[in-house]
Amino acid sequence: MSYRVVIRKRAEKEIAKLDKKARSIVAHWILENLEGCEDPRAVPNGRKLETVEGGWRWRIGVYRVLGTIDDEQVTVELFRVGHRREAYRGIPR
Repeated sequence: MSYRVVIRKRAEKEIAKLDKKARSIVAHWILENLEGCEDPRAVPNGRKLETVEGGWRWRIGVYRVLGTIDDEQVTVELFRVGHRREAYRGIPR
């Protein structure tokens, strides 16, 4: 059972705002590690987000990819992507 990645519009915009090298690194990491994976919870550098129900974050150097895992629909929905100092802003605590 392979998970499918769904990227919300906000995350798409945040990826587009990254410089070319960072955008390439993040996009490649998402395709290699999350798209089609068997268990997104076992992906390296992943941790559960305590403030978001079903939320997880994955560390890619100084960048963070935040998303939720839906086991019923077998999807990983990415809702934030950004530098570590900005990625968590605006998330309810």
